[in-house]
Amino acid sequence: MSKRTDTIKNLFTAPPAPALSADNNLPAAPTRVSSGAVRSLKDSFSEVERENQELRDKIAAGGMIIEIDAELVDPSPVSDRFRDDDTTTYELLKQSIAQRGQEVPVLVREHPTTRGRYQSAYGHRRVRIARELGIPVRAILKELSDEALVVAQGLENAPREDLSFIERAIFAVHIEDAGHKRSVVQDALAIDRAEASKLIAVANAIPRAIIDAIGKAPKIGRGRWQTLADMLADGAAVKRTRAAISDGAFASGDSDSRFLAAFNAAARRTEPDAAKKPRSRPVVAHDGQRIAQVQRADRALKLSIDKKVPAEFADFLVKQLPDLFDAFTKSGRAKESDEA
Repeated sequence: MSKRTDTIKNLFTAPPAPALSADNNLPAAPTRVSSGAVRSLKDSFSEVERENQELRDKIAAGGMIIEIDAELVDPSPVSDRFRDDDTTTYELLKQSIAQRGQEVPVLVREHPTTRGRYQSAYGHRRVRIARELGIPVRAILKELSDEALVVAQGLENAPREDLSFIERAIFAVHIEDAGHKRSVVQDALAIDRAEASKLIAVANAIPRAIIDAIGKAPKIGRGRWQTLADMLADGAAVKRTRAAISDGAFASGDSDSRFLAAFNAAARRTEPDAAKKPRSRPVVAHDGQRIAQVQRADRALKLSIDKKVPAEFADFLVKQLPDLFDAFTKSGRAKESDEA
């Protein structure tokens, strides 16, 4: 009797474990199944049946399950994931495989250029764990073209909730950068052409250094990524965002927090340039008395008479302006200013 058959039977005597991912199931806790868990039990049974059927379909389609030295397996040439700040899920998966073995095989092909090596379409974490545990990795070996490899990789990841918007967007860009047509992006991510175009447009509009610094941002959807892309069309916003991600405190937050920090930096308006800031200086009489305050910004000038100066001085000053201007003109300074 196979291990997977035993697993199905055990579902009726032990409660379903929390779903970790499509990679593997966690060990079942030795507690009693309550009546409220019946629905979850059925769902778990259906999931195991689905996986069994998928394996049968793959074998029927020409795949063959073998055990491979994990050191001989290279990842797909088209990356679909970012580094993950949260290692909890990975460690739980590693613990599960160490205790129960690798239940779900990875999908590999023979390496197209290096004899004796393989490339994985999906299951990269399982390969890494097998390598760390020093055990062979169970794999379905199948002949796959470059296009088929990418499509298989995308279809395995597409239904999973932990693949964030920006990871999908960057994966789409990687597929096109590898020389594949837009239709391959659609097939790999199970999306239509319009959605594929949106993913690629957002990914291309944001400098990759900024995306890499932010990370997968699992709670950030297309709307806010699109808004960030729109803001970064402004060069000043790009400079502010680059300054934010270079700050030492930026990396201390989780991926979602880093997105918000970058987003806020891009949205923040810059201070007026020093040349455009009003320049203020006092006007003082020969005896040291403060007469007025002058503010200048470009060609604008604001003159504020000091409150201790008699109010009549303002009227006197206004009457003197024509004579002052004539004197300025005759001095030749006006012509020098125009020529400058």
